[in-house]
Amino acid sequence: MTLYDRIAELPLTIEAYTLEPRAADVSSGFLRRSTTYVLTGGGHTGRGEDVGYDGEDQEALQRAGAVQPLAGDWTLGSFCAHVEGLELWPEPARHEASRQYRIWGYESAALDLALRQAGTSLHGLLGREPRPVSFVCSRRLNDPEQPPDVRRVTGLLERYPTLRFKLDPTPDWDEAIVAALVASGAVDSIDFKGLYEGTVVDTPADPAFYARIAAAFPEAWIEDPRLTDEIDEVLRADRDRITWDANIHSVDDVDALPFAPKMVNVKPSRFGPLRELFRMYETCEQRGIAMYGGGQFELGVGRGHIQLLASIFHPDGPNDVAPTGYNEVDPPDGLPASPLPVAAQDLGLAWG
Repeated sequence: MTLYDRIAELPLTIEAYTLEPRAADVSSGFLRRSTTYVLTGGGHTGRGEDVGYDGEDQEALQRAGAVQPLAGDWTLGSFCAHVEGLELWPEPARHEASRQYRIWGYESAALDLALRQAGTSLHGLLGREPRPVSFVCSRRLNDPEQPPDVRRVTGLLERYPTLRFKLDPTPDWDEAIVAALVASGAVDSIDFKGLYEGTVVDTPADPAFYARIAAAFPEAWIEDPRLTDEIDEVLRADRDRITWDANIHSVDDVDALPFAPKMVNVKPSRFGPLRELFRMYETCEQRGIAMYGGGQFELGVGRGHIQLLASIFHPDGPNDVAPTGYNEVDPPDGLPASPLPVAAQDLGLAWG
């Protein structure tokens, strides 16, 4: 049986569901909104988080309310097939990727509920031992229209000296900023955001910029470069440390990469249907492709879900699954250090 087959057979009873809106200012300089789906049945509750980025999409969903026909007796697999056939959008999605995020929200809530109704946990069902989770703190050095400020890293290191970072370099990183970051020794990953278009985090595909940053951080992972012919040549010697995120939604996307990766970012919400996510876990393990997890500024149970999945499938990677407090504009004192101790629970898709 495949990993997905094992969860798809779980019985699932849904009696009702509700929506819980959430909102918070986050470190990338915007008001983050999300919606938690709360499914109930058989005296149990399952939760999943819709992490679509567009606030208007989230508000439209919340205005419409819990209108989907979800009640009934299912297997998890038949429920997922049902959800994927529904029109889940009261207004057209403003971004195509958001469709996958919404499916993930419903299906992760259903998995959480089905596991609870079965009296087990995901790791218990799969026979896997959760392990402490290494994590990085993902931050930008500036908000839109502001100059970069290296104190967003160095200030955190004064309070959290063992913290590791995944940073989004921009062309306005001058020599002093790069030198300070190199001296910190805390940069595990650099994310060029080269595959985004029409967002506030787009960065230009400039060969000189790529070469300068790659040379400054020779041990760091390089995520999502835009491989023009010139940049491909510039980074050819660094292929073993190039990883991919924004373009990875399925195993087929891995097969379509220009060269076989050593490691990829398996971001659960990007995959949407559970069958695609678990197929990815299985395929990477079979091919010897290392994995790490990534977050979407989750505000609720979604953060615990990706921490649990990292604990089960890729605990040692540069997981972008830091506790939510690290996503705040000014992170508070007293946050956990990496690695996160195992906090997997005995029921459901629960962490902490």
